[in-house]
Amino acid sequence: MKMEQDGMLSARESEGARTSLLPGTPSEVTNTLIHYYRGELGRMTSWRDRIDRTSNWAITVVAALLSVSLSTPSSHHGVLLFGMMLVTLLLMIEARRYRFFDIYRARIRQIERCYFAQILAPDAAAGNEWAGVIANSLRHPRFLLSYSEAMHRRLKRNYGWMYFILFLAWCLKISTPKLQTEGVLALQAHSWSYVIDNAVLGPLPGLAVIAIVVVFYLGMLGFALRPDRDEGEFGHGEAHV
Repeated sequence: MKMEQDGMLSARESEGARTSLLPGTPSEVTNTLIHYYRGELGRMTSWRDRIDRTSNWAITVVAALLSVSLSTPSSHHGVLLFGMMLVTLLLMIEARRYRFFDIYRARIRQIERCYFAQILAPDAAAGNEWAGVIANSLRHPRFLLSYSEAMHRRLKRNYGWMYFILFLAWCLKISTPKLQTEGVLALQAHSWSYVIDNAVLGPLPGLAVIAIVVVFYLGMLGFALRPDRDEGEFGHGEAHV
């Protein structure tokens, strides 16, 4: 009996010790929330920097390959196809980073929209569930976006323009005689057979290469033009990443 009482007393003491570690006054809660906000803001900024770094890599790759391909008449159009593959790889990497960034961005926006905004200008229609949402996210972290949705957002905002520039450069490369070999008559630029011959890539015939590129770009276009999910923080305001 005494052992049971001692065990219950010890459990109560442990529970009291754990409770004493938590903030107990409104000022302590506010101070804790401020420090938490700064921590989450730092994590969000760190992942935002990683996203920008990947975008910068992609822009550098596009600029370098355009310079190599279009400045030299003898350069092969496969350089631009290789650039499309590299940009796709960087898009996949950036989509993964964006999913992590979106977790911390969502927490930050919950605090800003439902706490700080309420302090500055109280809104009776605003809900009070923001703390529970953040607490659940901290206890059970999970991605808020699917991988395809993250790729869709980055493609629509940044990478679509890079793909478009590479496609225009590739069309120019295989269709313009002056960019292929010196001394070729300009009249050949109007010949479809000339374009097909220039589009040959190793053992692949030119027509097959053109078909692959067209199908790839049609798929990317359809993927980029699909409607956005109007959920989460994207349903509040117009400034989004």
